[in-house]
Amino acid sequence: MNDETFPGRVAERLATLSGVRAVTLGGSRALGTHTAESDWDFALYYRGDFDPAELRALGWPGEVSGIGDWGGVFNGGAWLTVEGSHVDVHYRDLDVVEHELAEARQGRFHWEPLMFHLAGIPSYLVLAELARNRVLRGSPPDPEYPEALRAAAPPVWHDRAMLTLRYAEGAFVERGRVTGFAGALATAAMQLAHAVLAARGEWVTNEKSLLRQAGLEGVDGIVAGLGPDPETLRRAFDQANELFGTVTAEMR
Repeated sequence: MNDETFPGRVAERLATLSGVRAVTLGGSRALGTHTAESDWDFALYYRGDFDPAELRALGWPGEVSGIGDWGGVFNGGAWLTVEGSHVDVHYRDLDVVEHELAEARQGRFHWEPLMFHLAGIPSYLVLAELARNRVLRGSPPDPEYPEALRAAAPPVWHDRAMLTLRYAEGAFVERGRVTGFAGALATAAMQLAHAVLAARGEWVTNEKSLLRQAGLEGVDGIVAGLGPDPETLRRAFDQANELFGTVTAEMR
């Protein structure tokens, strides 16, 4: 397989599907941070009628979901093997993308749960993808980071983070429930990281490097030192509370 020509070949096939108006390459392959083992992430942008059965009919082995099976703005997609490589394909409805762009320009967004994402996702994730992806076919929107969103999103994410951290204290610390505390702390850290990146006007597409980007790597050390006793959890909460306070002050 030739890495230079492979994305073009895949995009050419995807662009033939009914309703598809554009195809992009995302993830580490688009950013140039990939390794030889990295997956290939494609997004197809459709308008009107798009039938995943046509994607299945291309004959690439793997799993093809229906429209909406992955929920909300994330919609659906497929996990495929193409020419021996693992390929993810995401379905993106252009009507939804354009709606979320209009909302973001007014400083509005909503939150959705999504499998594998501790903090869930903001609806502007579909804009972040477009901003970071490489266009292979078509002319999809090229969204800027709206100033209204940059003002509105950080306090929403920050409030979620602090409420989650306070819940971790009240529900788990005195009971010595280390698993619940660890889960709540990790979720709160991801929420605060979203606040930090939104305040900077930096798009977020997943949580893989979110803590590092936001300067919250210290949470790793706190989690590593957890133990199933109230004293240890109290110390961990105090450390997290101090770290969150420092990061919040740097946002302003």
